[in-house]
Amino acid sequence: MTSATLLEAAFATLPDLVRAYAAERPDAIAAADPVRRLSWSELDATIDRIAARLQADGFAKGDRTAIAGLNSVEQMAVILGTLRAGGVAGLITNSATGEQMAAMIADTGARHLFLDSAAAASLEGQSVAASDRIAMDGSGVGVALADWMAPTGTAPEPVAIDPLDGFNIIYSSGTTGTPKGIVHSHAMRWQHIQRGAPAYGPRAVTILSTPLYSNTTMASFMPTVGSGGQVVLMKKFDARGFLELAARERATNTMLVPVQYRRIMMLDDFDAFDLSSFVMKYCTSAPFPAALKADVLKRWPGGLVEIYGMTEGGATFILEAHQFPDKLHTVGRPAPGHVAMVIDEEGKVLPQGAVGEIVGRSPAMMTGYNNRPDATKAMHWHDAEGHLFYRHGDIGRIDEDGFLTLMDRAKDMIISGGFNIFPSDLEAILTADDRVVEATVVGMPSEEWGETPVAFVVLKEAADAESVRADCNAKVGKTQRLSGITVVDELPRSAIGKVLKRELRDAYVDRPTG
Repeated sequence: MTSATLLEAAFATLPDLVRAYAAERPDAIAAADPVRRLSWSELDATIDRIAARLQADGFAKGDRTAIAGLNSVEQMAVILGTLRAGGVAGLITNSATGEQMAAMIADTGARHLFLDSAAAASLEGQSVAASDRIAMDGSGVGVALADWMAPTGTAPEPVAIDPLDGFNIIYSSGTTGTPKGIVHSHAMRWQHIQRGAPAYGPRAVTILSTPLYSNTTMASFMPTVGSGGQVVLMKKFDARGFLELAARERATNTMLVPVQYRRIMMLDDFDAFDLSSFVMKYCTSAPFPAALKADVLKRWPGGLVEIYGMTEGGATFILEAHQFPDKLHTVGRPAPGHVAMVIDEEGKVLPQGAVGEIVGRSPAMMTGYNNRPDATKAMHWHDAEGHLFYRHGDIGRIDEDGFLTLMDRAKDMIISGGFNIFPSDLEAILTADDRVVEATVVGMPSEEWGETPVAFVVLKEAADAESVRADCNAKVGKTQRLSGITVVDELPRSAIGKVLKRELRDAYVDRPTG
C-alpha cells in the first residue's frame, strides 16, 4: 500500500508508513543526528532487525520496552521497532533522578531496557527491574544494539495492530515522587499524524532539540515521520548550535519551547543566520509571552504556531500567530473536532468570558495512567449528556471569538487574604520590563496573609531588583503587590522548559516574607 493511500485511511500505523517510504524513497534521508544519517531503507531494515530480535526473545503483542537516553537515530529506531513488534514503547524521562527513572522502568514492566551512557550514569546504584540491557550507543553499559539485533535481512512476524492498542507510555513531569505513566493508543497517534502531516510533507526537514520522551517532541516527530520528512535530532540544545544546524540543514520546521525561543532571539548575531528555508515553527509546553511571539514573527522567517494542550489529551488549542497578530496574548482556538468548556469549583459550566478551570475532549485522549486507575478517574469530568472531558488543571477564559487566555495552573493560583492572585498577571508585567530577562511568581507562606506573591527574576546587568519590584507594584492592585523579589542566575526548568516553581518554593521557603 502506498504512503498516500495509508494517509487517507481511517487507521494505519507509523511502522506501515515507514515501510511505504522505504519502498517509495529508499535513498532519501529519514533521520539524522550528530553521528549518523539513516535513509528510509536503512531505517526500515533496522526497525525489522529490532522487532525480529524482540520477538525471538519472546516479546509478545502488548509487551513493553523501556527506552532511556539522549536523542539519537538509534533511539528513534528502537521506538519504531517496538511498535513493529506489536509492543508499547516506554519512554523514560532521562532528566529525572536515578530513583525516579528506576521506578518508571519498573512501572513499564519491561524486560528490555534500551539505554545509553548518560542514562546508565543516572541509574548507577539503582536497582533496575529490567533484566536485559541494550546499549543504543554501543557504550558498554549493555550489549551493543548493533550486536543484539537480529541478523541483517531478518524480518519479524507481522502483528495485527488495533486502533486502541498501546503505542507509548510517556511519564508526566514532576519534581517529587514517581511521575504518572500516560498511555497513548495507536488511534490517538494516528490522529496526530493525519492532523499534522499536511503542514510537513516529504520535503520537511524538522529539527528536534527537545527529548523524544516528551509529548512536546512527539507533536512534531509524528507528522514529520508520518509525512515522509526528515528528522534532525539534537542531543542537547544550545541556541547558537541550533541556528548553525538550522542554516546548514536548510531546516523547514522545528518545535521549540518558549525558553529556547528566548535564548535564540537574545543572541546578538541572530540576524546573521540564514533561516530563509523555514516554513513553520511550533511552540508548546509552557507560557509563551506575547512580546516574544511578536519578536519571533518579526525577525524569523516562516509562520509561528503555538499549541496548548495536555500530554493526556483533552482539548488542544492552536494559535496561528502569523494569522492572528492581535491574539498573541491567547493560546488560540480549539483544534477541529476538539471541544472545551470552563467550569467552576463545583464542576458547573460557566458562561463565555468567565474565568474557571478548562475541561476538554477530543479524538486524541490517553487510554489512562498506567497502573493508576484512581489518578485516571480524578481527571474525568462529564457534561450533561455524559460525554467524557479531561480536566486540564489550568485556569483561563474563552473570549467571544473562541480564543483561550490562560491565567494560571489551578495549583499555582495564590490565595492571599482571601483574594485570588494569578501569578501570570504579575509575570506579564515583570517580563515586559526591559531590565528583566525572565521572571516567575510563586505563592510563599505568610503568617499575615496565608500566602503572598514573591518574584524570582533573572535581571540584566546592573539592574536594581527593588526598583523592578516597586515599578511592578505601582501597576497592580493593593492585594496583588509583590511582597518580595529575589534575583537568581537562572530559573530552574524541566527538560522541556517548564519552570519548576516547587523547587523555588522549597529552596526559599524559610526566607522571611511580608
